[in-house]
Amino acid sequence: MRRTVRTGAARRRQGRILTGAGLVLLPWLGYLAGTLPPAEAAAWVTLDALEAVCLLTAGTRLLRADARYRAPAAAAAVLLLADACIDMATAAPGTELATATAMAVGAELPLAGLCALLAARSAKASFAAN
Repeated sequence: MRRTVRTGAARRRQGRILTGAGLVLLPWLGYLAGTLPPAEAAAWVTLDALEAVCLLTAGTRLLRADARYRAPAAAAAVLLLADACIDMATAAPGTELATATAMAVGAELPLAGLCALLAARSAKASFAAN
């Protein structure tokens, strides 16, 4: 049974952030598929596609005030953290490592933190606070 609750401005903003991040990943998937060797592309496109699905699901559920946003938010947090760790571990020194660091600090880790925060809060308390 779907439980609907009232949402406030903060939850709408968080929903927009997650949905926007998921949408930004869609053209990125095409870029990865077109520029990486096939074996690497398959792995990275799969990981980033899973991230996009989780972000879009959590974000749209927040926007609809659907209390079932927590599981996809938790999955997105884990996937984003793994993505940042793998990027940093596999990057070559120099420009590649600087790019991986910038993506981790500027996008992946903050999004993972937001998703983890959303997943950890109870849906009832989360929506009631707004």
